[in-house]
Amino acid sequence: MSECASPSLLLIISGPAGSGKTTLCERLREEFSSLERLVTTTTRPPRPGEVHGVDYHFASPEAFAAGIERGDFIEWARVHGRNYGSRYDHLVAALAKGRDLLLNIDVQGARSFRQQQHQRAELKGRLHTVFIKPRSREQLRERLLARGSDDEEEIARRLRSAEEEIRLADEFDFVIVSGSREEDYRRLRAHYLHLRVDKS
Repeated sequence: MSECASPSLLLIISGPAGSGKTTLCERLREEFSSLERLVTTTTRPPRPGEVHGVDYHFASPEAFAAGIERGDFIEWARVHGRNYGSRYDHLVAALAKGRDLLLNIDVQGARSFRQQQHQRAELKGRLHTVFIKPRSREQLRERLLARGSDDEEEIARRLRSAEEEIRLADEFDFVIVSGSREEDYRRLRAHYLHLRVDKS
């Protein structure tokens, strides 16, 4: 395992469903043991094998709405008919451990973090955003089909959402145009190491 010399980054990875961002995040965390994933909260039901508090904090729509009212979330968005958000107390607790923090969130969430980075002391000088951009609609559709978790109607909806998300790619600090899984990971890994060197 590789260790980070100066754990102070808040790295956001975004991209359309099926872009491979979750797999990339998992591989990065497997290699760099000092990189911690911020577990976000969602109202969608768990998929087979997912564990509460590990994959997501699963919440009812009512509990999520109450959290919004209390101001618990540093960002939240409705995506594919479900709510997703990052709780402020979870973020602060994770950063207090002195480790780099990795967030796998949608483009709306990434925008919220960018908007707040100058207002929240915990974000200043830490935030960096990466967008995983599918090479084509056909590539994305093939990956969604390969997951085997969505029907045709859901895939069509996700492809429509992807078109909107891709239009926002230029807002990100770094864009990876997706090739093979290995190519994507090599580029993300090299970029992360470059960021660590700059922070040292």
